[in-house]
This record gives sequence, structure tokens and C-alpha cells, in this order.
Amino acid sequence: MEKLLKISKIIDTCTEFIGRCTSWLVLVMVILGVWNVVGRYVGRFIGSNLTSNAYIEAQWYIFDLVFLLGAAYTLKHNEHVRVDIFYSNWQRRRKALADLLGTVFFLIPFCVMVIIFSWDTIIASWQIQENSPDPGGLPRYPIKAMIIVSFILLIFQGISQAIKNWAIIQGRLAVEEEQRDTGL
Repeated sequence: MEKLLKISKIIDTCTEFIGRCTSWLVLVMVILGVWNVVGRYVGRFIGSNLTSNAYIEAQWYIFDLVFLLGAAYTLKHNEHVRVDIFYSNWQRRRKALADLLGTVFFLIPFCVMVIIFSWDTIIASWQIQENSPDPGGLPRYPIKAMIIVSFILLIFQGISQAIKNWAIIQGRLAVEEEQRDTGL
């Protein structure tokens, strides 16, 4: 179990790093969004185009990155939306069991299915080096590849959560250690 918890800690460290780096993209996205709005109106006023389809698409691509790369980070910190009518009143081990079963039977299989079903589309996009149909738009194939990256990260974080939940069920993860290391 100690080796598994070390693996979990490595996954958590990677997820934390990616999540914190990704959080800075929110600022970039907002700045780009403000530029797109201000540039459109100021551009009309002065008679010059200060924004472009590339800037607008970049804003959307950054939003995609925040969403896709932030999913594993959100899972690590137990911040995904859930309807917890019963869950909130359960004991720690019962919550861990529910989370373990949800991860093993729903999260990981769902992630694998998304990767399998999106694989051919993403490969085709890379083969033709798909670009935006809009004039001056950005290439689409790199952002599509992030779908696979995102779900692989989510699988790894799901494995980490499963390890920690199994340790909680077995009584091998101290409350202080659990709160510090897992965000649970």
C-alpha cells in the first residue's frame, strides 16, 4: 500500500502543477477577451480592424485548455459538482467506498470510451492538419489532441483517487495526511 500511495502522491504532484499552470490561462483568456471587445469597438471608431478571427479563436482555445486541463485538478481537489443528498452525511469510509466505486465503474470507463471514440477523429484532424474554416483562423488539430491528453490526465488522477480511497477504506490513511495530500 505504501508504494501505491507514493504513486498517488506523484500523480497528485503532476496534477497540481498542471492545474496551477492552467489557472494562469484564465487571466490570459480574460485579457484576450477584453482585447477582442475593446479592439472591435475602438477599431470601428478609428476605422481600423484591431482584432481578428485568430484572436477570437485563441480565446476559445484557451477556454478549452482551462476546461480540459483543469478537470483532473478539479477531481484532485474534490470540487466536481455532485448531488450529495445522502453522501454529505456519510462517514469517511463510506464516502471513500462510494468514490472508489464511482471512479472504477464510471469515471475511468467513461474516460477510456471518450479516448477510443475520439481517437480516429483526432488522428484524421492531424493527418489533414485541419484548420479553422474562418479567414485568419487557427489550426484545429492541436486543440483537438488536448481531448486525449485531458482524459489521460483524468484517468491518472482517477487512479490516484482510487488508491487514496482504498487506503481510507483500509484505515491506512491518517485524517491529517488525507486532508493535506488529497484535498478530501
